[in-house]
Amino acid sequence: MSKIQHVLGISGGKDSAALAIYLKDKYPQFNFTYYFTDTGKELDETYTLIENLEGYLGAKINKLEDEGIKNSGEDPFDFFFKSYRGYLPSPQARWCTAMMKLKPFEKFVGDKPTMSYVGIRGDEQREGYISRQDNIQSIFPFRKNIWSQDVLRKIFDPKNQEQLLGYYSDFYSGNKLDKIVNEFSKPISFNLNYKLQTERIINEKLDGLLNVGIIEFNKSVFKFLKTTNYPISFEEDYPLLENEDNLVRADIFRLLEESGVGIPAYYNKVAYEVDGQKGEYARSRSGCYFCFFQQKIEWIWLYEQHPELFKKAMTYENEDELFTWIQNESLKELINPERIKQIKLDHIKRTGKEKSQGSKLLMDKLIDAEDGACTACFI
Repeated sequence: MSKIQHVLGISGGKDSAALAIYLKDKYPQFNFTYYFTDTGKELDETYTLIENLEGYLGAKINKLEDEGIKNSGEDPFDFFFKSYRGYLPSPQARWCTAMMKLKPFEKFVGDKPTMSYVGIRGDEQREGYISRQDNIQSIFPFRKNIWSQDVLRKIFDPKNQEQLLGYYSDFYSGNKLDKIVNEFSKPISFNLNYKLQTERIINEKLDGLLNVGIIEFNKSVFKFLKTTNYPISFEEDYPLLENEDNLVRADIFRLLEESGVGIPAYYNKVAYEVDGQKGEYARSRSGCYFCFFQQKIEWIWLYEQHPELFKKAMTYENEDELFTWIQNESLKELINPERIKQIKLDHIKRTGKEKSQGSKLLMDKLIDAEDGACTACFI
């Protein structure tokens, strides 16, 4: 029996679902435990996706529930909303993430060494949730670099350079080993006053090493981690060490479609017209239908496509206390006909600008916002 557990969180969005499909198909030897942290404020499409995914995986997706909240008869969000005395979560005070996502996850994992698999794609420049618990380690299978930022900081710490080069010498010699030595020799400081510079140098070193060889990099990192207390140190071997895949957005949609699990309906673009101009909108994220990271055009989508949910979102606002989902604007103000018209016209203008500049469509950027805004919600 393995000393560690392998867990995969399902957010109800495209990337985490595709990751579960990908890992089941490519690494059937893993015994994954799947989980879902339900806020009680999800769209119906989220539950449909989870049901379809369970059918494909042939496994139960555990719904993490606090017994105290369950016995209260309230949804998790409503329970904590009362606990915080009507104070809405915001980008500056994300109690929703802490109380309904992270705490249930860490309680679920317990003290057992755990590998947590995260669906951040190869075309995204960001990091996911890194637990402060020593027994939880994050892995990113969709990327060339499967390791988390905390691991990279140890790898590129000058005091570990000799040890890493020793591992690399088992794979390389001559010119290739010289390239490895050159990357490790580049100066780097971990002074907190130079955090951005440090991250840039780490990424430059990482790119250099991956360009020489992904598998050799992974195997050298694995040997190093075997000398630490990271959960992966309990593994004698690790199949993902030889994974050179780099999955991007198109791959995610392909996995969902080919598996039969399907793409959540809220990603489907809906056409609208204002003043003779045509545009399209859709929802960009899984999670709560009133997520404060939504752009204003998404709030209009909710108002027009799910008016009953929009009305429910309005009931949480307290304008007298300035507790609104959108900073400096209430939902009541947002749905003024002239305001809706302006938001749509602004959206059409931005979309047209993106097209004319030859960059990816604004809606594609909105789709990426599912994980980009609050990565901890999609562990």
